[in-house]
Amino acid sequence: MNLVNPTYYRLELRRLRRDYVTLFFTIALPAFFFLIFGASPEYGDEPVRNGNVAMWVLINMTAYGAVTATAGLGGAVALERMQGWSRQIGLTPLTDRQYVSVKATVSATMAAIVILVIYALGFATGAEAPLREWLLSGAILLAGSLVFALYGLNIGLAFRSEAAVSAAGGSLVILSFLGNIFIPLGGWQLTVARFTPLYGYAALARRPLTGGASFDQSTGEVLAASSIWADVANMAGWFVVLATVSVWLVARSRSRQA
Repeated sequence: MNLVNPTYYRLELRRLRRDYVTLFFTIALPAFFFLIFGASPEYGDEPVRNGNVAMWVLINMTAYGAVTATAGLGGAVALERMQGWSRQIGLTPLTDRQYVSVKATVSATMAAIVILVIYALGFATGAEAPLREWLLSGAILLAGSLVFALYGLNIGLAFRSEAAVSAAGGSLVILSFLGNIFIPLGGWQLTVARFTPLYGYAALARRPLTGGASFDQSTGEVLAASSIWADVANMAGWFVVLATVSVWLVARSRSRQA
């Protein structure tokens, strides 16, 4: 049995291609942010260990776009199940495992498209780093973004309405600020940021470029490199939290339907 049904996969991609609002917020918006804050300013050419500031901004904006893509698709899965789409799927030969596999593959595909498009834009506009750093950061962005499909799923299950996808996207903007993605934080803000969901993800993606160092916005100085295990622990801890909440919300929704 083919785990990823090719017909259903193509239909999902075709549906996403027609969703211009989603495409704008997942690809065009972070690409625009990169052009404004990374490629255009003169400080974009300033060196950052293994590359330049433009590359640092590029990784951050791509992280935001990739997470937005997977979280939005995760929320859409929950909404489809609440709206009875899973019952329609049950009338087809498509199994639950195939349904989930297709959704996961679509999420990975969407995140990969976001990464490829924004990275190509960065390459063309002056983001600099050795090839190894480009490949490693892109791989980390892709793998880590899939964790946040659980975040979108939780939002969809909790809100139980079409507003869930918007809530997922809007809350990710706030979490991106708190996660040291949009602007470099410092002082107590950076201390708080280290415990937020997106901090470990973005820090791990930047690590091939920066070696774990960060910037203090208030002083402009480069801070000492953080421990890679602290960043891994942040991401792993939030994965456990999101997965646990997902299980609880699914169990709650089933008990209400019983």
